Amino acid sequence: MLAERDPDTFMMIRRHEQMLDRWFTQRFGYRLQVTADTARLFKTTIVANRRPLRTTTAQSRPFSVREYTMLALALAAVAAGPSVISLRDLIHEIRSAAIDADIALTEESADRRALVAALRWMIHHGIASEMHDRVDRYIADGEADAVLRIRSDRVALLPLPVLARSERVEQVLDRSDQRLSSRAWMRSILLEEPVLYRTDLTDEEWTELRNRLGEESAIFDEMFGLYIEARAEGVMAIDPDGGLTDERFPFSGTVGHATLLLIDRLIETDCTLIERGALTDTVAELAEEHRRYWSQLAADPDRLTAEILELLQDHRLADTDGDTVRLLPAAWRYSVDIESDEDRSGPDVVMEQTALL
Repeated sequence: MLAERDPDTFMMIRRHEQMLDRWFTQRFGYRLQVTADTARLFKTTIVANRRPLRTTTAQSRPFSVREYTMLALALAAVAAGPSVISLRDLIHEIRSAAIDADIALTEESADRRALVAALRWMIHHGIASEMHDRVDRYIADGEADAVLRIRSDRVALLPLPVLARSERVEQVLDRSDQRLSSRAWMRSILLEEPVLYRTDLTDEEWTELRNRLGEESAIFDEMFGLYIEARAEGVMAIDPDGGLTDERFPFSGTVGHATLLLIDRLIETDCTLIERGALTDTVAELAEEHRRYWSQLAADPDRLTAEILELLQDHRLADTDGDTVRLLPAAWRYSVDIESDEDRSGPDVVMEQTALL
């Protein structure tokens, strides 16, 4: 949270810093750090799944592996200063960091685009700012230059503490040691993940969680305005206002409409375990039925299926094992009874019906 981006909210955080820190530390195992113009919440209890960094372009998308690499190299290059640096000097430092890390960089446009995506992310999050010219020109012109102001204090706030204790990726992702405090760990998953399934927990953890649902509901309502929905298959925190939700579901548009129809088709035909090829065939059938409502994605069932699967997995409504796709229990709450009348099968009708879920 940056003071220059949202001064009113930042001042509220400063005003209630001690209470917020106590809440997050005692209840979630997180740590809040507030400086003169920056607030950082270190979520150290879990590493959330399927929550990638996203590009700052109008058509936001998850970072590619190459863009993550460029971001790590850029942060390493500026962590120790200087506070003002030219783009050319920064690229020189990035290449030096890449050599130290045994990473090959090229002059190809793909690498230039990846570096600009990383720099744009840093600028968007207040870690850098453009003082002269724009870094975007570097995509088309390898000789382009710009001047950046770097906030090395904010760079230092980015890494989670676990990075200092890890030598391999597996050590960063291994959350087993975080389960020493099962209460904070389960509470964090409820907050950070769309669904906490019964199968995610041991029998003892599940019993503990069920016994504390009243307490958890009170905490989630007090802190976030969320309410807890519990079923035999698992528990989820519902965000009625969408204030904590980075991607809402259901939503309008081709992918949102197709996903709802696909869920309904799979449940209606009792086909909750399906091969990827058969799933694509089902999506193609739906695309043919609803082509007049959908975008050009309807003409590319493979791509549409990939986007639907990405959405289902992000919301923990389905998972994949190789080429096998399995619908997960939470998907049932989005099943709708679509009328067969052609005039009642458009996206507005689907959204009207699912709004009640």
